[in-house]
Amino acid sequence: MVPLVSAHHDVHALTLLGHHGGPAIQRHPPQVSDVVDAAERDLDDLGIDRPHLAGNSLGGWIAIELARRGRAASVCAFSPAGFWWDRASHRRPANAIRVSRALTHLLRPAARFAARSASVRRRSLRPVALHGDRLTAAQVLDMIDDSLDCPFMGEYRPDEWAHPLDPLPCPVTLAWAQFARLIPAATYGSTARERLPGATWLPLPDVGHIPMIDDPDLVARTILTVTGGDAAQS
Repeated sequence: MVPLVSAHHDVHALTLLGHHGGPAIQRHPPQVSDVVDAAERDLDDLGIDRPHLAGNSLGGWIAIELARRGRAASVCAFSPAGFWWDRASHRRPANAIRVSRALTHLLRPAARFAARSASVRRRSLRPVALHGDRLTAAQVLDMIDDSLDCPFMGEYRPDEWAHPLDPLPCPVTLAWAQFARLIPAATYGSTARERLPGATWLPLPDVGHIPMIDDPDLVARTILTVTGGDAAQS
């Protein structure tokens, strides 16, 4: 996504705490607030006060929490996590992620060969994308290794959620994938709209939970519409 947006903005792609290449977890088990703290420190280190923020899933939740702290000029959250209402509704996506990571770890030795098949890439990524075959085999392997080297998801406990935010501290767009099977719009999206009543609701057609796999141009246009970057250099 960076090349598609960087023609209009200076782009900084933060790596979240407890994710591959990101800051190490200091508190066990980690909390979402720890991830927000680390992201805020990154903004401080970059000398950025209130940037336009865009994030997918957990990244969308982190962007909303940074906005809550007054650290965003705008937020474009793609199918953000955090909008559950009890432990059971949180455990559904959390358990799905953990099962997927366990299977990925088990099958990783065969992935180098299996990922060469476009049909295998499409089927294996079906939970998060409609067109996983649009990724190359190398991209899929990188995605697998990144997901396995993610201690945050291995330790995180499902007992936190995104609290209501009204009024909004900045413009917020909830860009929800039509086929976000992990965090469906009909349930979690409805809760997000209730808790952020001032947010703009934008359904994204024909894409899965990770929409930049299916339609990166759509994702870029959505971000730039929120930031105003499509109208003028920023």
